[in-house]
Amino acid sequence: MKTNILETTLSNGLSVRLKEIHTAPIISHWVWYRVGSRNEKPGLTGISHWVEHMQFKGTPQFPASILDKAISRDGGYWNAFTYLDWTTFFETLPADKIELGLKLEADRMVNSLYDPEEVESERTVIISEREGSENEPIFRLSEAVQNAAFTIHPYKTEIVGLKDDLRTITREDLYTHYRSHYSPGNAVLAMAGDFETNEMLHMIEEIYGRIPSSEVDRTSVPTEGAPTGEKRVDVTGPGETEYVQIAYRAPAASDPDFFPFTVLDSLLTGPSGLNMFGGGGISNKTSRLYRAVVDNELAVSISGGLQATIDPFLYEIMLTLRNDRPVEKALSVIDSEIDRIISERVSEAEIARAVKQARALFAYGSENITNQAFWLGYSEMFASYAWFEQYVNRLEQVTPDVLRETAAKYLKPVNRVIGYYHADGNAGDEE
Repeated sequence: MKTNILETTLSNGLSVRLKEIHTAPIISHWVWYRVGSRNEKPGLTGISHWVEHMQFKGTPQFPASILDKAISRDGGYWNAFTYLDWTTFFETLPADKIELGLKLEADRMVNSLYDPEEVESERTVIISEREGSENEPIFRLSEAVQNAAFTIHPYKTEIVGLKDDLRTITREDLYTHYRSHYSPGNAVLAMAGDFETNEMLHMIEEIYGRIPSSEVDRTSVPTEGAPTGEKRVDVTGPGETEYVQIAYRAPAASDPDFFPFTVLDSLLTGPSGLNMFGGGGISNKTSRLYRAVVDNELAVSISGGLQATIDPFLYEIMLTLRNDRPVEKALSVIDSEIDRIISERVSEAEIARAVKQARALFAYGSENITNQAFWLGYSEMFASYAWFEQYVNRLEQVTPDVLRETAAKYLKPVNRVIGYYHADGNAGDEE
């Protein structure tokens, strides 16, 4: 899979990953920062996401009023995301217009304004975003489960942050967070598309190489101990539909166990799409838990989710319940299916089918130029690009014995939180 990849580091510490793809006259340019909610302290939750918003408020060279117009005028699109472990910004543009994207990102790496009026305006926006999410049952449930699953690790808090913190974070807090984490030595520039590598590297050095290196905040993240017992949480909120979420502590993406766990995920609930930017979808109707729970009318739907993270996070199974079926019956059936995987040898054919589905979803999320640029940087946030290149081979190496050992290690009651969402029959904020 590795073709035309350049990996280098500029003198100021900026990591650069370039991949030539001459299938269309476009280029996708991403800048990834090694900062997310994982790097936040109590009292400042949600600050990484807020800083991402502020990065669209302009610099002296690129005022906010012209940014969208400049990108769209050149036929491109741009966006940004904040996650547990990282924040990223990207532009996909016609190949002959990519210099705009480079200049924009290099400029806002160091020159964003953080105007006090814009800070207050964005405070209202983010609190409204938070309050809107609170009307969603799955957000309420997931937040409660995530909080119960961790004691000291910042993964316990949703990326948007706690409302009390969003009310008190100051302009100085935001600017300090920006200056502490947005620097060349804490960033990866990833680019894929229609360019000549040496010429593009020269352009990058001209534009980004002028940015001085600076000290990066390397504050250590608290280490979370292993779970010591099953936890159960109950959440009551608006709506008429009830949900159950089962969250098991899962391995970090760099852990060798992540690959057999990925096959387990595919086997149990259908494969998870690791590319959050998008790319394909595969039915989970042949998965073990769909057949056992949904086909037997114990729930309306079931899905699973495994995410690639720096530290151990969660493998989540979500059920949409039927009002006329007891929840404990569905949980009992799920436990029985997991016990079968541990006690009975899964056939080579079933593993091969699960791997095939996971491989197909992985391919869908890697096919176009924007997605290929995404993976160049994304994989560096929790491992390296070699992780991406070896992904399929590592899945294909999973054996029945390894699968059984992984299930026994992770999918046990002591390692999980079970959350119940009880609908109160109301329609939220509607009057």
